[in-house]
Amino acid sequence: MAARGGGTRAGSRLTTRRGLLAAGALLASCGNAPRPASGAGTPLPPMPLDGPLRSLGGFEIDARRLGAGSLSGIHLDGDLVATMVDDRSRWARARIVLRDGVAQALEPIASGPLGDGAGRPLPRGYAGDAEAIARLPDGTWLVAYERWHRIRAYRRLDGPGAYVEAPPGLDRAPGNGGLEALTVLADGRLLAITEDLQVSGRPELRRAWIGRPGAWLPIAWRPAQPYVPVDAAGLPDGGALVLERRFSLLGGFGARLVRVTPAAIAAIGREGVLEGAEILRLDGAPLPAENWEGVGVARHEGRTIVALVTDDNESVLQRLLMLLFELRD
Repeated sequence: MAARGGGTRAGSRLTTRRGLLAAGALLASCGNAPRPASGAGTPLPPMPLDGPLRSLGGFEIDARRLGAGSLSGIHLDGDLVATMVDDRSRWARARIVLRDGVAQALEPIASGPLGDGAGRPLPRGYAGDAEAIARLPDGTWLVAYERWHRIRAYRRLDGPGAYVEAPPGLDRAPGNGGLEALTVLADGRLLAITEDLQVSGRPELRRAWIGRPGAWLPIAWRPAQPYVPVDAAGLPDGGALVLERRFSLLGGFGARLVRVTPAAIAAIGREGVLEGAEILRLDGAPLPAENWEGVGVARHEGRTIVALVTDDNESVLQRLLMLLFELRD
């Protein structure tokens, strides 16, 4: 979803100017200008980082070539094929090409509208606000929507989407604060986290669930204030990454990526509280402060690759980006 207030022109100008200044300083420090566009993206160079993540560069995405923009969710597979959804009721698939371990090209594969139960294209707005995508072991795609809070299952993304039994209480989420994070964990269970459905009597917590349709276990997510959860990705070791974002008119956008341990997920019980340890900050120093909304993870050639994408709100004042990282073991 667009961050509350993020659609205002004043907020967008503040955010984008900070992001562009940070990105410009970064590129200057690297001594490289962006390389020419290849496929659906202009490659960006790796960025200097400390900590468990190593930058592999990324792309400034051309939404017209990709077939989708305002990206709100991403799934990454072992062949580095990224499948993305946007909050304008579209999906797109592209292959990430690395050269010497660094982002080289983003090659479009396919794209199209997300469908309703009969396969008819969902309209933009209330019915088509897709916010997260996950893939079950049998290949079925799950897409979470907000405003009209629900989950649809697609055997093919260009086909009809059947309703999936949603977590109980999801219908009480604010219109613009529903199910932003949905991922399949290593044990086969789903982790679902809302952006702004508060736990009764605990306004610092966000309602979440773990389990599967028909067997949802209510839990809670503890974000770092003033951040809110906007996506999640299961890790091969049984843990998970959760992406959190903040926005204010004065401070613009910022984001953080946190890691949840396998032990914390294995031990969680009814009404238990999950939280993670920060492993990445995206606030303009050195990583661009944009409207980061999607995170995907895959094992590729023995490495754990992490992809992050932004929602540019179809604004010329924001950027559609993908950043790639290796998560060190």
